[in-house]
Amino acid sequence: MPVITCIEDLKRLYRRRVPRMFYDYAESGSWTEQTFRDNSADFAEIRLRQKIAVDLSRRTTAATMLGQEVTMPVALAPVGLTGMQSADGEIKAARAAERFGVPFTLSTMSICSIEDVAAHTTRPFWFQIYTLNDDAFNQRIIDRAKAAGCSALVITVDLQILGQRHKDLKNGLSAPPKLTIPTMLNLATKWAWGLEMLQTRRRFFGNIVGHVEGVSDPASLSAWTAEKFDPALNWDKIRKLMDMWGGKVILKGILDPADAEKAVAAGADAIVVSNHGGRQLDGALSSIRVLPHVVAAVGDRTEVWMDGGVRSGQDVLKAVGLGARGVMIGRAFVYGLGAMGEAGVTRALELIQRELDTTMALCGETRLADVGRHNLLLKKGFLDGYE
Repeated sequence: MPVITCIEDLKRLYRRRVPRMFYDYAESGSWTEQTFRDNSADFAEIRLRQKIAVDLSRRTTAATMLGQEVTMPVALAPVGLTGMQSADGEIKAARAAERFGVPFTLSTMSICSIEDVAAHTTRPFWFQIYTLNDDAFNQRIIDRAKAAGCSALVITVDLQILGQRHKDLKNGLSAPPKLTIPTMLNLATKWAWGLEMLQTRRRFFGNIVGHVEGVSDPASLSAWTAEKFDPALNWDKIRKLMDMWGGKVILKGILDPADAEKAVAAGADAIVVSNHGGRQLDGALSSIRVLPHVVAAVGDRTEVWMDGGVRSGQDVLKAVGLGARGVMIGRAFVYGLGAMGEAGVTRALELIQRELDTTMALCGETRLADVGRHNLLLKKGFLDGYE
């Protein structure tokens, strides 16, 4: 096993191990992938201020997210098809997050069901729901999440219409994979992944198949989802979902300060500045560029987090320096999961925490609460946006 020193090392192993359609599903954006690339590239534009002769003996990365004590302010984002990256992937990721002391978010489009994950964990996790136009389904899946003890609902608000992802279309993305000749040739080179998959019964979308009348296979699932995403979404419908839940709510997919204001007015306990990992509106600004504008708009009236492009502990510190109370990671933990299973997710979290701790120290900080703009060096115009 090669020495793993950074998230990029996990990514290289992940690419070698996982079938192309699932690697491409995670490692791609919509259209030209400009926003997907900018999410990471814009972090690299931010420099750090080094400080010396500071007592660093009692530093900590501990924080809180939604009142929950966490080892570091990093939550595992909802990622669809995680159980295709590694057999029973959602269970593995949830267990790794629980042991490490950070939140895990289960996607509606997971392979392992809500009940599967609850049966294999001991602490509450978060559940993510889309803004679908089927109130009966929404109520049923929310009730299932409540029964499983989920402690917060993450509502994805930027998926009324699906952004086109060229690679998914060209690869014929499905769960389980359709056995076309190109797919079979690729699977033949991923024998370790295949052997794992043969040992699990979880190969379909566990929260949907068997819970929706008429949905029993990939074809019927595709038809159902195409009908259920709600192009008529508005704030009244978002509030209706929040009322169905009745607990803590995180709204994910905010890219505009005015929308952030509306989210606060709706009663969101936290909002996530996010462009869906560059998978929706190609050409949108990176999350890290939008973040300080959203923070300025809402102040401390709600917790502001961000996702998109976070690949290191330095990225976490930069986001906190620009006002985030925390971040969500998707691809970074998926790389670890696909590369090494549950141990890979743990390794990804360890790498990020170690980088965060070291960077805090070299910036002369001992607590994340003290990290701010004074720790960063920004090029002129970096936060100006576009007219």
